[in-house]
Amino acid sequence: MAYYISDYGFGHAARSVALIRQLLKMEKDVRVIICHSFALQFLRESLKDDNRVTFRKMETDIGYVLRKDSIEPDIEKLNVEYKQYLKKWDSLIEQERDFLQTNKVDFVISDISAFPFEAAYTLGIPSIGISNFTWYTAYQGLIADPLLEPLKEAYEKMTYFFSLAGSQEPDWGMKGTKQFGFFAREVDGNEVNRIRNLVNPTGDQFVVFFGLGMKIDIEQLERLLIWDSPNCTFIVSSNVQVQRPNVFSIPKDYIESQHYIAAADLVISKPGWGIVSEAVCARKPLLILDRQTMKEDQHTISYLKENHLCKTITWKELHNFIVDEAFIKELRSQYKYAHTFFTNEADMISKEILQVLRNKNERV
Repeated sequence: MAYYISDYGFGHAARSVALIRQLLKMEKDVRVIICHSFALQFLRESLKDDNRVTFRKMETDIGYVLRKDSIEPDIEKLNVEYKQYLKKWDSLIEQERDFLQTNKVDFVISDISAFPFEAAYTLGIPSIGISNFTWYTAYQGLIADPLLEPLKEAYEKMTYFFSLAGSQEPDWGMKGTKQFGFFAREVDGNEVNRIRNLVNPTGDQFVVFFGLGMKIDIEQLERLLIWDSPNCTFIVSSNVQVQRPNVFSIPKDYIESQHYIAAADLVISKPGWGIVSEAVCARKPLLILDRQTMKEDQHTISYLKENHLCKTITWKELHNFIVDEAFIKELRSQYKYAHTFFTNEADMISKEILQVLRNKNERV
């Protein structure tokens, strides 16, 4: 099978790893060609122990273009890049047709690039789209509708759509759409204990995973009051250079970051699906930084709120926010029962993929 992964951030890559690991575990006859560029090194590292996986470096899509030092989209730049992307559209599809034929690919999965569905459809190869959003709906309101038509037409050609937690997508799948919740990479309990002992050796600290920072400049981060929260220890990503005795940074070459999330008592993050699902699957309370302009974020947030899985905070409120006794107490009372329904669905989704694979002889 060919597995296409959107080139935007690490979220798509991390969740794809969770599914690919599961598929390889369940089915010995499966071979996977991963088509991706942005996080390819991370994917290689994550799946290096299995010779049934090969990697093909290719740009899948442009994602969002953000304003400098901001987590908001740069609409003008996005439009320029998207128009360039459309110019290559037909040749992209042609190139994929050749690739799928040459490599005798008989099944396509995409999270959630659009053009592979076009290529697969013209060759009669069944396909599955797996995502909580599509670039078609993500770009609505940022790019004029007529320009989005090629994306829409491509998404309409997926055989099945596996719709993930928080999705408000139409039923794209020609043969059906299936609804799923959250899933994430598996967690090793021993590794979580090792990390907890490292960051909280005395066991009397409240451990906070602080998952912001990729796009926010360091001066702003250093000025936050949160680092002075009493009896708190923080885990931050490797690029957050906040130098304090109570701040631990994840080593740069450490790729199984789900363990650090599982070692925390609270996760503070942007509403990115990847990190949110790792927190939910590890049953961690979430404090989400609200980002108004991204539609998919709003859908994720409303899903989390409906299920009492998160509180939200604005960037402005975060400036003066500290984690104190009262906040922790409130969190603990709120999260007593919230997580009973949410399990890691990687297993279930992989079974469904294999089900489709086995029935694939019924041509599209």
